[in-house]
Amino acid sequence: MSLKERITEDMKTAMRAKDSERLGTIRLLQSAMKQKEVDERITLDDAAIVSILDKMIKQRKDSIAAFELAARQDLVDKEKAELSVLSAYLPERLSAQEVTDAVKAIVAELGASGPGDMGKVMGAVKTRLAGKADMGAVSAAVKAALAG
Repeated sequence: MSLKERITEDMKTAMRAKDSERLGTIRLLQSAMKQKEVDERITLDDAAIVSILDKMIKQRKDSIAAFELAARQDLVDKEKAELSVLSAYLPERLSAQEVTDAVKAIVAELGASGPGDMGKVMGAVKTRLAGKADMGAVSAAVKAALAG
């Protein structure tokens, strides 16, 4: 079952269970997916859906941080609920050690050295680790690998 089919089935299940919060989050995800399909005239594969998920999860994390600063616990709770629903669709993430090892291998493979090669390394890392790791952690691992 593709990720798109799984999301559709989960939406139907949430409708039957009258789980309005979960249903709302899934509908937001489906709306983002449909928007991308219409805008680019493509059919999304699992990798493209994971990319959309990553973007939506990053938005939720940023919102949570902003709402915590503003002492809006009601909105923090809502964003955390959406975050947990969206996170369930992501594939298994790599551990911090696996990310570091993968980055070191790519740096060695490209012969990169120093901060000036950051863009070249990040380009290669993004294609290989897309959806498998948090890009914030990957960026930090690349910086560390190029500094050391």
